[in-house]
Order: sequence, then structure tokens, then C-alpha cells
Amino acid sequence: MKKTLYYLFTKSVGLYVNVLSYVLPDQANQLAYSLFSEPREGRLIKAKLPKILQETDTETLQHDGHDIQTYTWKGNDTIILLVHGWESNSSRWKKMLPYLKKTGSTIIAIDAPAHGLSGGKEFNIPQYAKSIDFIVQRFKPQYLIGHSLGGKTCLYYQSVYQNNSIEKMVILGSPSDFKIILNNYIAMLSLNSKISKGLEAHYLKHFKLELEKFSAKQFASEIKTKGFIAHDTDDKVVLFEEGKKIASTWKDSIFIETNGLGHSMHDEQLYKKVIYFLFETE
Repeated sequence: MKKTLYYLFTKSVGLYVNVLSYVLPDQANQLAYSLFSEPREGRLIKAKLPKILQETDTETLQHDGHDIQTYTWKGNDTIILLVHGWESNSSRWKKMLPYLKKTGSTIIAIDAPAHGLSGGKEFNIPQYAKSIDFIVQRFKPQYLIGHSLGGKTCLYYQSVYQNNSIEKMVILGSPSDFKIILNNYIAMLSLNSKISKGLEAHYLKHFKLELEKFSAKQFASEIKTKGFIAHDTDDKVVLFEEGKKIASTWKDSIFIETNGLGHSMHDEQLYKKVIYFLFETE
């Protein structure tokens, strides 16, 4: 029943946007972009933080007119920055944290724009990358770990900002081709070609992004940082082939295939491999 209602809802919204595109095309394009870029889940309430985040030193920082929420588990001078994905927040690292804390490192997690306790209503990768750069400049982490769209944002960040202080990056369940994500959204709402072209024009105008080039595969080809990529064969959210695309162009990286973990990528053996990659002696 829920699936049927959701299907009817999405198609009704799509029909409304399609009709609007013939009457008020600019408003229709803006509505389509807003529906695509504004997360419906992942927000947190400060008075009801998950227990794992209550154990941290929390700090709300101002950057670019928005609040950026960070959570810090204090340790030594080695710093790991955790970057979550779409419609999530920093509590998603709960299962991985015990393994990271055993290394003695200082661990910092960031809430993405429009997620957790961070400000804003809109999520996009360039904006998320700006937040990451602000945090990297402030805290100087040596390692980045990103999941899903957080992983893709890490790749975008390092390809654009080329930060030499980042020694290694871990990318878990990350998508490569942005156009696949956009096309899935268009198909879900059955949006017409006017809206499809309008969305592509929006990204080109506001972000100077050609969608064909806005891929993690492209970003990875421009990165010299050492990388660890893991993707699950049973991932129904981001297909396994997306991880292989990223690995195909990232010269100094290793690719780990997992089975049965789905998109969440929670697994003790995987965590141990991540720790070994980050802290192995050469």
C-alpha cells in the first residue's frame, strides 16, 4: 500500500511540474530543482541528538552564510574527517566509530548542508565541498572517509582543491555518474524533456557544470592522493559498476569488492581493512 501511495504521489507531483512547464517554465524548473536538491530526511534535533553524538564536543561554525555542524571525538594529532551522504547525518558512523577510536586518532564528523544540525535547505556537491574545505583548513585532517554522495563529494573536493595535507581517502559506496542520479529522478517523476533540459541548464548556469563531466570517475583521474574504494555487489541504491568506474581512473587506489552489505557498507572486516589502509607502515 505504501509503495502504491508513494508511486501515485510522485507521479502526481511530476504531472503538476510538467503542466507548469508549459505555463510558467522558469517556476517549473525551479520547483523541479528544489524537489531534487532539498533532502526530506537526515535532519537532527539538538535536544534529541543520537547517543553517539552526545559523546562528542559539538561545534557550530559559520561559513558562507550557513551553519556547519561538527562533532569531535578527541584523540591524538592524527585527524580523520568523516563525510556522510544524502539524507543522512553524522550518526551514520556509529558502527564504524569504535574501530576508528581504537587507533587513538581524533575523529571529526561533519553534517552536510541541509542535514543534521547544519543550516540551509539545499544540498549540492560544490556547496558541500566548500564546507569540507572550510573544515579541512581549520582542523587539518590527514584522512577523509566518505560514504555515498559524501564519498563523491570528497573526490570532487580533492580534484578541485588539490589539498596536499590530505594523505589518504576512503570512499564507500559512492556513485560516479551524476547524470544517472538525475535521470533516475526524472524517471521517478516522469518529467518531460522541457524540465530535463531545464535542469541541465540550471547546473551549467549556476555551477558551471557539464553533467557528462560531473562524474567521480573524472574527479578520481585528477587525484594524486592514495585511495581506498569499497563497493558492494548487492548495493541497490548505487550500482556496483559505479565503484568500478571510480577505481578505473584513480591511479593510486585499491578497490575492494564486498558482498551482502548493501549500500550501508557496515561490516567489521571492511572496517579492519580501512584501518589497515590508513595506518599501514610502508
